[in-house]
Amino acid sequence: MNLLKQINSPSDLRLLKPEELILVCNELRQYLIEVLAENPGHFASSLGTIELTVALHYAFSTPYDRIVWDVGHQAYGHKILTGRRDEFPTLRKFGGISGFPNPEESEYDSFIAGHASNSISAALGMAAASKLKNETDRKIVAVIGDGSMTGGLAFEGLNNASSTPNNLLIILNDNNMSIDKPVGGMSEYLVNITASQAYNKIRYKIYNSLKNKGFFREGKKEAILRFNNSLKALLTRQHNIFEGFNIRYFGPVDGHDVNGLVRIINNIKNMAGPKLLHIRTIKGKGFEPAEKEATIWHAPGKFNKETGERMVWKSKDEPQLYQDIFGHTLLELAKENERIVGITPAMPTGCSMIYLMKELPERTFDVGIAEGHAVTYAAGLAKEGILPFCNIYSSFMQRAYDQIIHDAALQKLDMVLCLDRAGLVGEDGMTHHGAFDLAYLRCIPNLTIASPLNEIALRNLMFTASRPGMGVFAIRYPRGKGELKDWETPFEILPVGKGCKLKDGKDVAVLSIGPIGNIVTEAIEKAKESGVDAAHYDMIYLKPVDEELLHEVGKNFRRIITVENGTIQGGLGTAVMEFMMENGYNPAIRRIGIPDHFVEHGTIPELYRLCGMDAEGITKVLSFI
Repeated sequence: MNLLKQINSPSDLRLLKPEELILVCNELRQYLIEVLAENPGHFASSLGTIELTVALHYAFSTPYDRIVWDVGHQAYGHKILTGRRDEFPTLRKFGGISGFPNPEESEYDSFIAGHASNSISAALGMAAASKLKNETDRKIVAVIGDGSMTGGLAFEGLNNASSTPNNLLIILNDNNMSIDKPVGGMSEYLVNITASQAYNKIRYKIYNSLKNKGFFREGKKEAILRFNNSLKALLTRQHNIFEGFNIRYFGPVDGHDVNGLVRIINNIKNMAGPKLLHIRTIKGKGFEPAEKEATIWHAPGKFNKETGERMVWKSKDEPQLYQDIFGHTLLELAKENERIVGITPAMPTGCSMIYLMKELPERTFDVGIAEGHAVTYAAGLAKEGILPFCNIYSSFMQRAYDQIIHDAALQKLDMVLCLDRAGLVGEDGMTHHGAFDLAYLRCIPNLTIASPLNEIALRNLMFTASRPGMGVFAIRYPRGKGELKDWETPFEILPVGKGCKLKDGKDVAVLSIGPIGNIVTEAIEKAKESGVDAAHYDMIYLKPVDEELLHEVGKNFRRIITVENGTIQGGLGTAVMEFMMENGYNPAIRRIGIPDHFVEHGTIPELYRLCGMDAEGITKVLSFI
């Protein structure tokens, strides 16, 4: 690490000779492997972009020049080269550096990342701002992966880039892998696309010659580009979709040839107009196990850097992951009900729909990173009598909000929205916390919202949602392990809009929804030591809320505490306050949940403690009341 230790900022990198860049890449790759073996993070993506990261910071004057990373999984090398080398072992730890680019953390992080497909739009906005401010020398770069390119926002950005004056450089990192293998026509297109370097050189010479002779004027630019692209398509027998957008295309080129990347970036970075450089990379490059199984090594947890052995939790004697309960239950239901299908936006492994995909592939649909499309696609299936279980992480479901309202709820369609990773998710931090779904779904008509106390309740909610005439049925559950070892019980219907009393009490009523109710149970037991006798109600459904239960609480308790693993603004606590006020009850109400600000990253227990949602925090509120 002799060279890497000398690099405290990209300006230090730019002092190196071109032949030293290969050594920097090797040292950077080894440092990543070393740190991530003990400090888990997004592994394979960053290994695949080492050469690109070095080339970008070598060729551009960052941070004045802007690099916008899409998603940010691949930006670990960027963090190390931009003054965070010594802090890198704190990655994703409470109080440490974020796993994603964040402008509050570094001026080199030009735009926050965490959700896919936004880099082109954000970078185009920055390019437009630079023009408005007469910063004619500032370069703007968007780095986007082939998986993110399937998202509709990426195409909206491309479309706008083609009609807005700009000099944006888009770098398409094509590793033929997002998390699971990318799907759809765009993926196939990127595998087969070709472009001639000789053609681009000739084209550039002809362009300059015509311009110098006065034949090329801005008014004729688009017509000339269209003619040129048509001629190229005729000669190569292949139409280039990016040049169809009037965006200059270069590539594909080797994304692991750092000096080659520096040369081509330097050659094209000053060209006028939008341009796209297509690079081919290998996800997990430089670590053989990750190269062979990129999906597993996307975020592998701790591993032995010498042998590649992953330290995976596999015990069947402990509670299983909620996502696995979902996956196994979906397969079980699908075998009993031929109307059931599964839909996921590029996360069959992450949400455990892989079980259904393996046994019933014709009834499992991975639509790529396209959450809005996933919901409307599910709505189309539902309109024709199919029952889709559409699984989308809570934070990503926000991208499909319009589709939930207009394409699903408005038509009262029978379909199930499974919101995985609901609530605080831990180390991925503020861009990934599923904080808002209870609040943003509660205001939508024709929609049921439920959350299970444990794995058995999750199975029963899925079974309930699969009954005919249930409409749009949203089930939210958290990341991580459940509560029970024995969860494979016979299915039971959980009556819609009905909660249940878990414990009697006389001093205070605690109303909870979802698995956080298990922490409430622990807190209530602790509060007994202070002489507090608390009743506990598991609401199960937020919408329709159990009004009979709330009347019982309103009549019998002067003090109420609500607990939810979601924002306290607009969720269960708000629903209870509204009910009590509208029905003439006047209890003192304390709400416990995610506070009204974005919560940082850390382990889930650390974040629960930070937000006062752990057993100790809830006990303090109980004892105070």
